[in-house]
Amino acid sequence: MRMRMRMVGIWVEKAWMLDAVPFLVLLSILFLVALHLFALVYWIYRLSTDNKSNQNQQYQHQYQQLQHQHRTKAH
Repeated sequence: MRMRMRMVGIWVEKAWMLDAVPFLVLLSILFLVALHLFALVYWIYRLSTDNKSNQNQQYQHQYQQLQHQHRTKAH
């Protein structure tokens, strides 16, 4: 798609790259939005899985302490 523009008394052909600039800007913005949404979902996923593993570790530690206390009382 070429257009002719009159600039200072001469005819200049408008480059096709100038027509593509708004599309490229929109594409870049959409890419950044999608990237941030993916990062947010991944961050929420990591938070939810990390809390479960920490809770399991705390529970196992408490359970081991209780077992140790019962063993020492039995002896």
